[in-house]
Amino acid sequence: MTMLFSADTLPKFRLALLGVCSLAMLSGCGGKNELVLDSGVGVNVVRSACPAVGIPVYTGDITTFSPVDSRDANAIDMVASITNVRSQCNDAAGDKIYTATTFDVLARRTNTRGARQVTLPYFTTVMRGGTAVISKRLGAVTISFADGQERAQASGTAGSYVDRAEASLPDDVRERLTRKRRAGDADAAIDPLSDPQVRAAVARASFEQLIGFQLTPDQLQYNATR
Repeated sequence: MTMLFSADTLPKFRLALLGVCSLAMLSGCGGKNELVLDSGVGVNVVRSACPAVGIPVYTGDITTFSPVDSRDANAIDMVASITNVRSQCNDAAGDKIYTATTFDVLARRTNTRGARQVTLPYFTTVMRGGTAVISKRLGAVTISFADGQERAQASGTAGSYVDRAEASLPDDVRERLTRKRRAGDADAAIDPLSDPQVRAAVARASFEQLIGFQLTPDQLQYNATR
């Protein structure tokens, strides 16, 4: 495991993760919990072992200044944002689940004189249970401005592997979550996720692939307080 966060930025990054999704327990950000009413009371769980994909709060934008030590609005040199995040997950077979993700970076500069290239670093991180960093990789995307051009766009890619066994729920937990409960059953009105052991098992099997700009502590602080 490669930890590339500094001691100062890691707590802020963990806090920012709460804005991606609230670990919607049964299937990250993208799944559904459907109440079954036709043959009793229960929960029909739709869950995939594929990781949820998102951008952590405060890391989807980057602002550069000229001069670099200024934070005045009039000194903004360039602003760039990550958008159009799209992923494809290979959940068909194998011990490893691979998720390939593409995204766009949209940039706008203040001074449009002359052609210019700007290279922006980004990270791909796999999180488990919303708090544990499993892996982290760095990449870079280059923005090319033509002379007189204010806006430019580039594309980036990311990929990650998740161990299928670790992303699968134990059989007993899956049975508790999917079993239909009929009116009159002793546990008909009890949410199985209210059990700390069930919640912990679901959290352990929940993964996220997160993509964002690799910001300096000052850039992260700027995004968090602007």
